[in-house]
Order: sequence, then structure tokens, then C-alpha cells
Amino acid sequence: QVQLVESGGGLVQPGGSLRLSCAASGTIVSFNVMGWYRQAPGKEREWVGHISSGGTTNYADSVKGRFTISRDNVKMAVYLQMSSLKPEDTAVYYCFIDSNVRSWGQGTQVTISS
Repeated sequence: QVQLVESGGGLVQPGGSLRLSCAASGTIVSFNVMGWYRQAPGKEREWVGHISSGGTTNYADSVKGRFTISRDNVKMAVYLQMSSLKPEDTAVYYCFIDSNVRSWGQGTQVTISS
């Protein structure tokens, strides 16, 4: 079983930047995928992007060029660097890890508002 703990959410003005962190612990297979989803009020959970244990990344078109996902395989952590933030990026952001089964973080609120 894998546990995920997120941090770094908050209130940011449009055009600003924010970095989310997510640390995993527990039994994790060597080849795994970590990443992020988000859920805005009244909307379904939306895939943001992910990174493999080898470092390959994929992003949703809505965040491509503005968001960067990275990871630290020693710390077993994944990061989401967000820049040029827009009000429509407002959501609860969830990290996940696919290690035999998918596990989720508790979610962290990101609000983009002036």
C-alpha cells in the first residue's frame, strides 16, 4: 500500500507561479508512474500530466508549456511547477502513483484570483 502526502497549494494571482509537492511512501515498484489530476468545482477530475520513473513526461494540452512535472526517485516525490497561471487553473490538485495499483493523494487547493 502506498501513501501520498501533498503540499504547496494556495492563492495566487493570475500570471503567477506555484509549486506543488507530493511525497510517496510504502511499497513501490521500481517502474512506476507519478502524476497529477485536478478537479474544478462542478467538473470531473481532469488529467494534468505524469512522469515515468525513467523521466518521460506527458501533459494535457491545457497546461502544456506552462506546467512542468519533475520527480526525485530517491525521495520518491513528484513535483508540479505551475507558471502563467490562469483563473481556469483553479481546482483541487491530486497527485497519484501507479505502482501495481493506483494510489491518490488527499488533494490540495489551488486558487487563481486577483
